[in-house]
Amino acid sequence: MYAATTKSFSYQPPASAHNARQILVKPNLGYPVAAPVTVSMGVLGEILRSLRQASPNAKISIVEGVCSPVSLHDIASKNGLYALLDDGMELLDADTLPLIEYPNLAPTPARFKTMWAPELLQQVDCRITVGTFKRTILKDKPLISASLKNLYGLFPRSKYHARSLNSRGQLHQPSVPKVLQDVYFCIGHLFDGAVVDADLRLISPDWKPDRGQTIEFGKIFSGTDPISVDRSACIATGETIPDYLDAIDRLRSFRL
Repeated sequence: MYAATTKSFSYQPPASAHNARQILVKPNLGYPVAAPVTVSMGVLGEILRSLRQASPNAKISIVEGVCSPVSLHDIASKNGLYALLDDGMELLDADTLPLIEYPNLAPTPARFKTMWAPELLQQVDCRITVGTFKRTILKDKPLISASLKNLYGLFPRSKYHARSLNSRGQLHQPSVPKVLQDVYFCIGHLFDGAVVDADLRLISPDWKPDRGQTIEFGKIFSGTDPISVDRSACIATGETIPDYLDAIDRLRSFRL
């Protein structure tokens, strides 16, 4: 696990990124709002530059599924993403990609025995999740969103929406912490790298992850395991370790 100030952050790609054929990067870009609601372009730009150095000829696919009526193209344009891309990089809307069912490898699934997500996750050589650091309130309890919760954007709204077609309401039942266990054991375990952009933190007064108080923190966390990276970010920021991180670690120990 690696922690650095924002100014000194130099991304170290995982081993699987070196001389890769194709790399998938899942950034938090679900809303038409800049950091800390979405990942900063400075942090994402550093990650993309480092990946290009590690694999000069790789196709780098930036994949996101949005959480608003605004299209991914419009969000990327508004936030300045396209200026970061070279000829070998592409932006893909997760909601438009071919899907497959991923089995839940947990000893006891919390809700989903399988989950639908892009087949592309199986086809690339390296996968990296780039989350922001947010605290929202859900069912009167704080919810920490970082690199693992960021993976919600990979699940198709066509299959997981509830009343709102713009969100993934089914992934909130019976609770987000419970479903995050399934997220990890269906697709989270596939990820080779995780980054949490905590240069700015978002503290929401309610469940809405796109508005709230912005707090300067000035740190970036990265590593090869989303659970460890999220845990380190929580410790450094003084936030209580989410129950879902401990639950996933316990379930992982059963599989060793």
